Amino acid sequence: MNGSNSNLTKMTLEEMKVARNHGESKTDWALLIKNQQAGIEPEEDDESPDATELMREVVNKLRVGRPSGGNKEQIALRIDRDILNSFRATGKGWQTLMNKALREWLQTHHI
Repeated sequence: MNGSNSNLTKMTLEEMKVARNHGESKTDWALLIKNQQAGIEPEEDDESPDATELMREVVNKLRVGRPSGGNKEQIALRIDRDILNSFRATGKGWQTLMNKALREWLQTHHI
């Protein structure tokens, strides 16, 4: 890296994690995500060659929620508590399981 950036702060990875967890990160995550989606790669850092890969991993982990699009639609639905609890008790993926059960019901009942 060139010496033109006078506001650089040197921190260990652990110090960066602590700062981020305390809301002290000055990283523009929105810009990093936007650049990644546009296919713009961060410049290699001569002083820390693995930093680019670490940043890429962090940005990938920041993606939350389900991808938009597809044939799914988010709705509000009232379900009897015992039925809902039974599906939730199956663990991770219970919503997919509920969707599958509804699909199977539709295949045997013509409405």
